[in-house]
Amino acid sequence: MNNIYKMITGAIAIAFLSTSVVADSSNFAGPYIGVQSTVMGVELDASHNDNEGIVTTGVAGKFAMIAGAEIGYAIPVGDSLLIDIGANYISGDAKIESSSTSPTASTSNNPAVKFQMEDYYTFYIAPTFVLTDSSSIYLKLGVTESEVTVTGDVTQPGDLQGETFAIGTRTQLASGLFIRTEAGMSEFDKLTVTGKTANAETDQTGVSTLTTITADPTVAYGAISIGYKF
Repeated sequence: MNNIYKMITGAIAIAFLSTSVVADSSNFAGPYIGVQSTVMGVELDASHNDNEGIVTTGVAGKFAMIAGAEIGYAIPVGDSLLIDIGANYISGDAKIESSSTSPTASTSNNPAVKFQMEDYYTFYIAPTFVLTDSSSIYLKLGVTESEVTVTGDVTQPGDLQGETFAIGTRTQLASGLFIRTEAGMSEFDKLTVTGKTANAETDQTGVSTLTTITADPTVAYGAISIGYKF
């Protein structure tokens, strides 16, 4: 988190030091739409606490290039400052499989549990500092949601919610077209599921009610957007 604060503070300082006296925020103002190409890395720090009290930890990750879309409205609040309010959607998924590594646990009594994150929605606000009539830098703060699907004899969690922090640039062309580059990170709330089968550790199959699986999802991404300002 400290690195994020340093990134934001540094970006603000660079923006104010670099802002041109001829910068015009009206060139960036107004509604816009865009399409994204995103390289996303998803990390899931998992902990599997089985029915014997044995805790197994691990990290699973996935990198992928996926598509997305965005829509927003940039409101000028000065010659060199705008408040950009918008939303974007990224289509993709990341999966993790968790099972106990206890040497005394049978496969039938400790079956693997799989859960999957997919479809990311972010609602954001992005203070934007105009550098020249065609270039700007922005900081993005957003709330992100992701759908979760779990396969296995466990309780079903709700959708994930988290916070997104990003920094980016936007180059605006006279034709209305723009190019946006962005790098950011999303930190999600902890995901927790428990087994649904009582006494599974004895002679039943399934996941014991004494078994708990948790994961802390983190998403890091880089994106390039091409869009149009109306």
